[in-house]
Amino acid sequence: MAAAALLRWAGTGLCSSVWGQPFGTGLRRRLSLGGGSDGEGSGTWLYFPLRDRDALRVHGPDAEPFLLGLLTNELPRPGPGGGTASPEAASARAHYAHFLNVQGRTLYDVILYRLHESQEEEPNFLLEFDSSVSGAFQNHLKLYKIRRKVNISLCPNLSLWAVLPQTAAEGLPMPLLQKGSKPVVLTPDPRAACMGWRLIIEKEDMAQNVVPATQIRSTKDYHKYRYQKGIPEGIKDLPPGVALPLESNLSFMNGVSFTKGCYIGQELTARTQHMGVIRKRLFPIKFSASITAEGISSGATVLTESGKQVGKYRAGEDDVGIALLRSEKIKVPLFIKTSEGQQVNIVPSVPDWWPKANK
Repeated sequence: MAAAALLRWAGTGLCSSVWGQPFGTGLRRRLSLGGGSDGEGSGTWLYFPLRDRDALRVHGPDAEPFLLGLLTNELPRPGPGGGTASPEAASARAHYAHFLNVQGRTLYDVILYRLHESQEEEPNFLLEFDSSVSGAFQNHLKLYKIRRKVNISLCPNLSLWAVLPQTAAEGLPMPLLQKGSKPVVLTPDPRAACMGWRLIIEKEDMAQNVVPATQIRSTKDYHKYRYQKGIPEGIKDLPPGVALPLESNLSFMNGVSFTKGCYIGQELTARTQHMGVIRKRLFPIKFSASITAEGISSGATVLTESGKQVGKYRAGEDDVGIALLRSEKIKVPLFIKTSEGQQVNIVPSVPDWWPKANK
């Protein structure tokens, strides 16, 4: 088994039954992932429950053309010989993408996971998304379903986890789970190497029976980590109908294809890429003091010392956050005013995982 291979196990009753067949029929695979906390790599990873992320299953004969017409990116597809033969195939198990509105602005950010093993099998995908917009997201999909042979269903019995490196992710051994555990998904995060791996298990498989208990951390710590890395996620960082995909660094996070067929909202994204001018981007920021969640409102204006507006604050955790800023202004002193009128200085930075030409 290749070290970077995705591991998948679908048990009876996962999600909901479809066309009289339980999810996982014909797909069941049992894999042992090593010796738990005593195995190689067990101490190099931390495990974070993603309590504000849900999974939704899209499958059926028309699933691929249906999703391709809505997403900014290609779908993760199996190669001619199947999807688990090489590390390259493992990375093809998950893709990052945005759903856009007709004006070309982001509605929802998702990570897509491919569950089918070969081109001969029926297309079968899991979509990870912000749980706070579950109803709106499902309605958006159903709006464009029309008469396609596609089934859309929530997976309330799945538990989503981030597996993050304690050091640089490159060259680390594959994350280990408790011996005998059976994940639905374990695959590299498609957005950036610094984001480690994505893990999906069934909720009935208690977390302490799957991940090393001493390595579990909080959801808050996960958000603080990704803000430090400049990774936007969910509607707080990417407000629906407001955020623009390329300003949100979608291309840096492998979330857009400029060669795929048409999709809703494509025109503005393609034109922006063709012009080659993106004056504002999402940058990670550090505050001069810790803030409370309600201390600075989303959309608060970022100002220079002279009072010139250079961007807007999106969201944060403690003393770190993310803001949309004019790129040429990130090296000058900047500040935001809290809801109480207090001035808080911020220091933007350029993530080390960005392409070198953009640093």
